[in-house]
Amino acid sequence: MTVENEVEAGEMRAWIGGHRADMLADLAAYVSLETPSNDKALLDAGLDWLDGYLAARLGPPAATRRIEGGGRGDIRRGDGGVYGDVRINDYPGVGGAPILLLAHYDTVWPAGTLASWPFTLDGDRATGPGVFDMKAGLVQLVWALRALEAAGLPRPPLRLLLNGDEEIGSPASRPLIEEAARDAAAVLVFEASADGALKTARKGVGIFHLTFTGVEAHAGLEPAKGASAIDELARAVRRLHDLADPGAGTTVNVGVVSGGTGSNVVAGAARAEVDVRVASQAEAGRVDAALAGLRPHDPRASIEVRGGWNRPVMERGPGTARLFALAREVALEMGVDLRECSVGGASDGNFAAALGLPVLDGLGAVGAGAHARHEHISVDGMIERAALTAGLLRTLASQP
Repeated sequence: MTVENEVEAGEMRAWIGGHRADMLADLAAYVSLETPSNDKALLDAGLDWLDGYLAARLGPPAATRRIEGGGRGDIRRGDGGVYGDVRINDYPGVGGAPILLLAHYDTVWPAGTLASWPFTLDGDRATGPGVFDMKAGLVQLVWALRALEAAGLPRPPLRLLLNGDEEIGSPASRPLIEEAARDAAAVLVFEASADGALKTARKGVGIFHLTFTGVEAHAGLEPAKGASAIDELARAVRRLHDLADPGAGTTVNVGVVSGGTGSNVVAGAARAEVDVRVASQAEAGRVDAALAGLRPHDPRASIEVRGGWNRPVMERGPGTARLFALAREVALEMGVDLRECSVGGASDGNFAAALGLPVLDGLGAVGAGAHARHEHISVDGMIERAALTAGLLRTLASQP
């Protein structure tokens, strides 16, 4: 830590704090735009607003692309299968490889939520749909960049990717995220923090759909002629739950089951939906092998496994450890004891980490209540996190 860096960190924090009202106005305007993952028209309107907002606050990017989100109806539960477009903006800076900045603009909240739950400010607490996950994060990033510009401090080349399908697993934007990450030096993700801690590891997520096919028969007259799909499902559920290994960070949850047509019919069909979380690729391989090895108890029945890994594991490698160390040093210059953690939820940062890149996640809001009606953020936390981001980018501009 140097006196010069301490002064810079303090000046940037003071400058951002002096623009508290402007930052809040930006946040209020953004949260007051509904951007549910399942409404392409609202997502398009939200991205149009963001284009204007970014241009007004940061100036025009050096290069920009807007890629159509496309559609895959089966993933979207048959509701049209359209996704929000992806915007990739490049901003110049000092150095060679860019820093990739990830921020999604879709939320889990359906259209009409604002009518009963508008953006509200009460002292240091701001609430509203998507304020924590993750609209405050993008506003913080914008004000971090403005603070660097106002102080005349350098920043590395930046590539900002905004996507509108993160909350449903990023089915359309994943290849674009991976493409944008391949030549990046590091990746910063502006998802919400975990009680103030940055996220340096995230679990991989697997979503699997199991279909059990049996042989129907009259349950009273000819039960032996039947092969129960429900019996096969029940046996498989026990085997699946036995795969869980809390010590290794592996959880398995059979969350939805259905089957059969009547109590007097040996069930000919059943299904199960399974959520798996793993903290390492080795555990993912173990679960894959177990799923591939599922066999029916009754040879007349069959088991089909579909689905796969929605997001790979984000493991804390040496590059991520060094990135967090830089962020912690910047935080200490501001008098903040920054923490890190591993979480069970996944983000778009998982895709970049799987490519071997250093990833620092959770740089967004300080608050709580993601996907819940008590979702809220701290305004003071926004100022602190914006200053942290500014300081980190300024530090990265001086790194080889």
